[in-house]
Amino acid sequence: MLGFPLDVFQRAQEHGDGLIRELTLIAQTAPEEHDLPARLAAIVAELSSRFAGFGDETDAARDAAIDRGDQSVDLVYRLPRAAAAASVHLGDILDEADQYCRQGEHLLSLTTPPESLAFRRWFLGEIVRQAHGDQPRSWADYVAAHPYATGEAGAAR
Repeated sequence: MLGFPLDVFQRAQEHGDGLIRELTLIAQTAPEEHDLPARLAAIVAELSSRFAGFGDETDAARDAAIDRGDQSVDLVYRLPRAAAAASVHLGDILDEADQYCRQGEHLLSLTTPPESLAFRRWFLGEIVRQAHGDQPRSWADYVAAHPYATGEAGAAR
């Protein structure tokens, strides 16, 4: 991941952590205590079990860069090719969770902010692109190609 934007990552992580906390709380609540659609319950189960903890060594390098006060860092994730399909699936699940957030009926969390959504699409998209043999594309290049993705036209932050 070239030019991995640490400040953008931290904001996206804060939002994602809040959503995961809410989904975890829902999953731990007795089913009779809420009227949760079956699909949202499945999202909760899948996010909490399938998509956690890949790239621990790379995460340590990222966290060290944050601790140093770096603005960005180049990161290397060593993933199986199957990670491409899993990344597409994860993106779909998170988009679906955003739909539940947008409806405001079952979740209190807000929909993913534009910058965090752009980061998610870049990060997961890079896993897919690179698994298919494409050259890495930096965050700055992604934002330049999608100037409205972050909600601030032309701002690469």
